[in-house]
Amino acid sequence: MTDLRIFTEPQQGADYDTLLAVARTAEELGYDAFFRSDHYLKMGDVDGLPGPTDAWTTLAGLARETSRIRLGTLMTSATFRHPGILAIQVAQVDQMSGGRVELGLGAGWFEAEHSAYGIPFPKERFDRLEEQLEIVTGLWDTPVGETFSYSGRYYTLTDSPALPKPAQARVPLLVGGTGPKRTPALAARFATEFNLPFTSLEDTAAQFGRVREALAAHGRGADELTWSNALVLCVGKDDAEVARRAAAIGREPDELRRNGLAGTPAEVVEKIGRYRELGTTRFYLQVLDLHDLDHLELVASDIKPQLD
Repeated sequence: MTDLRIFTEPQQGADYDTLLAVARTAEELGYDAFFRSDHYLKMGDVDGLPGPTDAWTTLAGLARETSRIRLGTLMTSATFRHPGILAIQVAQVDQMSGGRVELGLGAGWFEAEHSAYGIPFPKERFDRLEEQLEIVTGLWDTPVGETFSYSGRYYTLTDSPALPKPAQARVPLLVGGTGPKRTPALAARFATEFNLPFTSLEDTAAQFGRVREALAAHGRGADELTWSNALVLCVGKDDAEVARRAAAIGREPDELRRNGLAGTPAEVVEKIGRYRELGTTRFYLQVLDLHDLDHLELVASDIKPQLD
């Protein structure tokens, strides 16, 4: 079984109503989840209008306006929110959704957006991420009626009531990235899913191998993690439609075929199969033209049935 999830980049230019339309369409078409980035500044040669939307505000709204599809982030930036507040936000949205939320948490990397909105961009981001993972999971795991305290280098919590609790007994936690040492170690300690963004087959094989080694060192089996890849999507019924969709997002078809899931349905099914041979069971389809809902329908009708 292969999960197909829709992954959006709203900082490139999308308001809440646009995201709602994509999420509802994805739900109706049987996709497993709707995910979004956590960014506050556009990237590349786009105007970014009407401006950024906040990831967890968006997901709170979608929690009440969808009913089945899972909701989450690739990746929430540890630089944007204090870990105690993040734990509250995610737990509340999980309650609001009836237990459909997943948290991808990363160190943060885009310095320009920090400068643009007055957000500190510390050098020790990875160390802070590790403490955030410890705190968020610690708060959720603390039994009701008990308190949680933590004394780290960057964060200190004293006698926290560790409330509210998520609706799920365990909110799925995604860790990802290509770092060769610390990333696999964090995944082995905290993750329920390991994700690689825009990574080739060769690099995926290498990093999955490192994470499997880290899991073994931590006493966990490879089957305890879900293995996933995020890849840009550009599918067409023929070459002309592929070219049209590539042009709409400012990319070249040949480049997308090399670096993403692009081409005709047959081409994309073949490439998905090559990732599946490496252990990938979940794909985040990065949809960059959020007004082209026919794109989602084509994948649902011509690709998804071949993967079940």
